[in-house]
Amino acid sequence: MSDDQATELEADSAESTEKDGSAEKAGSAEDAGSTEKAASAQDAGSTEKAASVEKAGSTEKDASTGQGGSGESGRPILSDRVRRDAVKLVKSANQDAVARRRRMQSLAGGLAGLLAVVLVVVGYLALNSSRDNDSAGSPAVSPSAAANGLPPGADPALGTPPTVTAGSGDVSKLVVTTLIKGTGPAVKAGQNITVNYVGVTYKDGQKFDASWDRGQPATFPIGVGQVIPGWDQGLVGVPVGSRVQLDIPAKLAYGDNPANGAPGGPLRFVVDLLAAQ
Repeated sequence: MSDDQATELEADSAESTEKDGSAEKAGSAEDAGSTEKAASAQDAGSTEKAASVEKAGSTEKDASTGQGGSGESGRPILSDRVRRDAVKLVKSANQDAVARRRRMQSLAGGLAGLLAVVLVVVGYLALNSSRDNDSAGSPAVSPSAAANGLPPGADPALGTPPTVTAGSGDVSKLVVTTLIKGTGPAVKAGQNITVNYVGVTYKDGQKFDASWDRGQPATFPIGVGQVIPGWDQGLVGVPVGSRVQLDIPAKLAYGDNPANGAPGGPLRFVVDLLAAQ
């Protein structure tokens, strides 16, 4: 081999070695770049992911804290607006309850007052009805005669028992003699009359009965057959406040020979009419 060929081979070998070194260097550089790029990409992804996780956590925390989440105590935390609305609702409900209670109390008071008025009216009507019944059923003494036993405007002589004497002659019919004329209304058949009276036998003047002896007037219906016919016929039409004398034949009294112990024959009565209802 010549020196020229040896030099040429040495040059080719050096060039080949240089190329291999350059290629190796280039490959190492490329591998290093790829590795750095991959590392950068991985770091970027990790950073972006971390940022996303942090943002999501912050958003969730904000949402939990401000939108009905739970605080450290575990109780719901309401916003100011929600709390204000809740307070307004509670106040409104309380006001409605108070108003309803006042309306019920007012209604109850009105009903109680109405009931009291009804009871008063019913009691008044019942009392008046009882008084009317007492007056119609048993008029023992008229209101006008209650104070002194005499009707208004009556002659004071009616307050004193009369003196009754025997008659003379025969009594064949009823004779009514007015001794004191009253100013009151005339007695009607069916009325209850209140009277004082003295009764004697016509022929000898013997007293057999007198309301004065009992200390109170007598009351009975007139003109309806509850007393002897001489009274029914002789007292109807006589004004209240009068004193009359009735000379009654035996047929209009108890008869000539009564079997019940009543006086027989003609009779004489002096009667004071105190009231008629």
